[in-house]
Parts: sequence; structure tokens; C-alpha cells
Amino acid sequence: MKTFSYVVESPLGIHARPAALLAQACVEFKSVTTFECNGNKAAGNNVLQIMALHATKGQTLNIAIDGTDEEACLASIQDVLSRIAQKEKKVQILKVAFFGTKDYDRIFFSELAKEKGEGTYNTEIKYFNSRLTIESASLAKGYDAVCIFVNDEAPREVIEVLHDCGVRLILLRCAGFNNVDLVAAREYGITVLRVPAYSPYAVAEHAMTIIQAANRRIHKAYTKVKDNNFALNGLLGVDLHNKVAGIVGTGRIGQIFAQICKGYGMTVIGWDAFPNQRLVDEGLLTYVSKEELFQKADLISLHAPLIMGEKGTYHMIDEKAISLMKDTVMLVNSARGGLIDTEALIAALKKGKFHAVALDVYEGEDRNVYTDRSDEPLETAITGRLTMFPQLILTSHQAFFTREALQAIAAVTMENARNFNEGLPLGIAECKA
Repeated sequence: MKTFSYVVESPLGIHARPAALLAQACVEFKSVTTFECNGNKAAGNNVLQIMALHATKGQTLNIAIDGTDEEACLASIQDVLSRIAQKEKKVQILKVAFFGTKDYDRIFFSELAKEKGEGTYNTEIKYFNSRLTIESASLAKGYDAVCIFVNDEAPREVIEVLHDCGVRLILLRCAGFNNVDLVAAREYGITVLRVPAYSPYAVAEHAMTIIQAANRRIHKAYTKVKDNNFALNGLLGVDLHNKVAGIVGTGRIGQIFAQICKGYGMTVIGWDAFPNQRLVDEGLLTYVSKEELFQKADLISLHAPLIMGEKGTYHMIDEKAISLMKDTVMLVNSARGGLIDTEALIAALKKGKFHAVALDVYEGEDRNVYTDRSDEPLETAITGRLTMFPQLILTSHQAFFTREALQAIAAVTMENARNFNEGLPLGIAECKA
């Protein structure tokens, strides 16, 4: 175990921003970190608990780290503490219009935005329940920035309205940016920043959760037992052990999914437009062509970005790709709906293709995502058409939805806002056309 003490130097104490940075530092490591001040304790990976310590200037913060990577964790925490002790320059408050607000968004964003002054995030957030669309874009008038999510819309016509409203910054509280016209944003001088990674574990774990649920027909089994039906007919699954997993897109999420598959005893093959030789050298996977992956894989998991245009990834799972796959293949998509041609998928399902399909994203989901429409008739039949297949499970873009991910999204988004507001380097968060 590593222990050390830190005397708080900031006039604001361990306020929202340092708490967020410390929590994000701790969550990256296996070691368990505990902060203690005035007899109160907080888990190192929980920003709200750290803030609740109310560690003020001159008080001592005691830190204990226990685990296999405690040295690296200690170094990361000390780096954060050294940076937050530096003198901050005075800046104007950044006014942010926050679209598509849900109650869970406020849990972290409201806490991080509370404080104003040197060293804080210096943001003022106005929450709007509506998604960003051409109809709602004018709500951003008088704001410096808009904060949007995966189901918000920022094509050229919306960018033009935002520009007329005085918006200089689009804050994406997600990794994907396919819903923003980056060319138009550049033309109108609007900076676009995203959250490059929040919790890749959340997404990869959800992908495996839903494909296993579809494989073992957990959704059907749950309903049958509730109806006092304990028969096993219709619930037959397959072992993943000794099967072949095909990973399409081997970034952080794809790598974690590959590790999970390895844990099941699967052979892992992968495809990526930019192969990572390190993954091969470490024995995690073997790279093959897309066609070979489709032909050989028993389970295919999509983790590629959605890229439009020639040689892009839009509809990479089309009729031709599906025809190459085994009839008993399992397919899971937790990336972007547009990766799969939904009509081709439905046509194949009707013919008995696929042992299991699990979709956290699908084409045509935008108006449904994060909205309770239980009292409304759906405008299109796509959701009903997909859910009629007994081997298919549908969830509503929830792969990211863990406490760790929400905390990371808020922390990184607020750091992006601060970096823009203070003219600091934007790094890999910046989206460029």
C-alpha cells in the first residue's frame, strides 16, 4: 500500500475541477484509492464523494492506494495535484446551452459547473429538454457554446443558425461526431470538441452482455418464467468457448471486447483500416481482411466509427457482407446504427440467417433514443420489425450508461469547455474536417 499526504493549496480547496481530475486519474487503475480529510472518506474514483469531503485550503488530504499498479496510480495523482496548484488566469464565464437534457446529465454537470472564479470551470449551463434540431437551434441565441449528444442534429442548416446565434463552440458529450457537419463548422469558425474516450469498458461489456442475452435467449426465458412456464424450448444457445470472434474496429473498445472474448476461450480475428501491430505482437488477435472475417467469425462485433462516402463504413454490413457470413453467426452492434443496412439485415433474418443479433444502435433510432414514447404510436415500423425476431435483442443506445462513463463524460466535456475558454491546447478532443 502507498500512502501520502497533501496540504491543499488552492484558495477554493479541492473543488469541482480538481475532484473531477482526481477521480478520472484513479478510475484508470486497478488499485483502490481512498481519500480522507477531517475523518471523512471518499472513493478515489468517485468525483461526488471527493467533492463531499469539502477539503479547504490548508487542510490535509490523506491518500491511500492499494493494488498492483499503485506506483503508476500515485504518479498520476501527484501529477494532477501539481497541475491544480498552478496559478490560473482570470477568464470570462462561458455560457453553454445544453440540449437533450436528462435527469442523469445534471448529476455531474450541475455539480462541476457550480463554482465560478479562478481555477474553476467558469461555465454557466442552461438546460434544454429538447434535442438540437433545426426547429430548436434558435434556443442557443446569446450562448457561447452548445452541448449535444449522439441523437442531436447539427447539419449545415443548424450550424448556420448557431453561428447567427453567436455560438463559437460545439461540445459533444460523446466520442462520435458523425451528426455534425464539420466542414460547415469550420467555414463558420465554430470549434467542435468531443469526448474521445469515456468508458470503453462500459461499451464493450454491454456488447458482450446483449449478445450473450440474445445467444441464450435470456429475454425470452425471463418472460416465460414470469408466466410460470419453465420449459426450455426456444431457449437453445451455443458455447462461445472455442468459437471465432471477429472484431470490426480495434480501437480501445474493440480491444477490450477482444480481451473479453479471450476470457471465454475464443480465437480472435480483427479488421481495422489502420491495424495495430502491438495487438498482434501481444497475441490478442490476428488481422484478416473484412471478407475473411465475415466468412470465418462465429461472433461479429462492430466497433468502427461511422464514416460516410466512398470507402467509408456506412452500411459495411450490407447484403453482400451478410451473404459471406455463416448462417449461424452472431452479430452485435454497439457502435453506430449506420454500420448496418437494416433492410438487408431484416431480409436475412426472415430467411433464417443469424443465430443471434444484438443491437444497441440501429438506423432510424434518433427520435426514440432516451425518450419515453410508451403512450405514442411509433412513426415508423423499424423498431417493431426488428423486435419481432426471437433471436434479436434491442436496447436503446445504453452501452455507455454506467456511473464511471457519466462521470468521465462530464469531466472531459467540462475540461474541453475550459480549454477553449482559456485558449489552451485542445488536443485530440478537437474534431476537424
